[in-house]
Amino acid sequence: MKTKIIKRNLENKSIVWFEDNNQYIVVEPLVAEVLLLLHKGTDKQKVVTQLFNQINNIPSEQAIKLVNDIEALLLSSEKTTFSNLTPVAKPKNFNVIKYYHINNLYFEVKYASEVEATLVHPKFAHLEVKKPANTQHQFEVYSSNSSISFTIDGSIIGTWSLKEVHYFQGKFSMELVQKIHKKEEKEWIGVLHASAVSDGTNAILCLGDSGNGKSTSLALLQASGFTCLADDFVPVNSEEKIHSFPAAISIKKNSIETLLPLYPSLETTKEYDFKNLNKVVRFLPPNTADFSQQNPCKALLFIKYETNADLKINKIPKLEAFQQLVPDSWLSPLSNNVDVFLDWFEKLPCYQLTYSDNEKMIATVSKIFTNEL
Repeated sequence: MKTKIIKRNLENKSIVWFEDNNQYIVVEPLVAEVLLLLHKGTDKQKVVTQLFNQINNIPSEQAIKLVNDIEALLLSSEKTTFSNLTPVAKPKNFNVIKYYHINNLYFEVKYASEVEATLVHPKFAHLEVKKPANTQHQFEVYSSNSSISFTIDGSIIGTWSLKEVHYFQGKFSMELVQKIHKKEEKEWIGVLHASAVSDGTNAILCLGDSGNGKSTSLALLQASGFTCLADDFVPVNSEEKIHSFPAAISIKKNSIETLLPLYPSLETTKEYDFKNLNKVVRFLPPNTADFSQQNPCKALLFIKYETNADLKINKIPKLEAFQQLVPDSWLSPLSNNVDVFLDWFEKLPCYQLTYSDNEKMIATVSKIFTNEL
């Protein structure tokens, strides 16, 4: 059976999605058209002739070369298979055992040592409780010198290289989300590297490169009465709703001074030095204990803090927003979900916000929620 290709036009370009490797590319519409023809099995000479007829004055040799190049792009989209890593041998004893209470669920997480615990626990320390009478789910996390594995309720979930430990962390979080919201992986269109804030009815996603201030902005917004839905890991379901995720907000060292008047406890909060990520952070609990929340998304807000900058808020091209959003996100590999994701994205207004004045930033986000922009 042929794998699928999905094409959507966006502004003056085309987005093409390949099922083989769950990859999105942005190309000229003509390139997208040729890709689809080749994918359907159209004779290559017919494709060259069609291209020759569509582009005035193109030499036939150049038309042939262009089709060959596009064919190579199609072939490069074929799935690359990776051999699964051998699961790490499960230890006889787990030296660190934590219990977390999330909504009406209790989770037991056994870590082989403090090494594994440090990869997960700091974000969820605010949810830790004493050993309950019953737990609904049991996680086990253990590693070797090169790999890390984890199980849920006795079943192995996967094994990852410690050189790419963020893949393990992402999968751990995804499994946690599914348990909390009682949804299978096929029911999510993606997880976005963003922060999500809610006014109780709608959500706004704050995006931006690391260090641009999205987590700090989230902390400022929740101190002003908005609800923190998620930080860094924002799940979106197939009904286009933003779901809450219970991890704490990661606060970098250079934001502590700004936030201390609002959160005095940050002064004595434990500091973590994540050398693999080259950052030192403290964790700030979200201002809610209700992690069942889900809201439609009002807008995508690409946020950037710049010292002494005047506040600027502008709508940005959808194509620019798409190219910033997709590379850092996990997006569902199911074609039905791809269609939902692209429909969802096309409907969203996209803004770029640059600021240095915190109060003006908060006022601007409020205006987005109330349709005043």
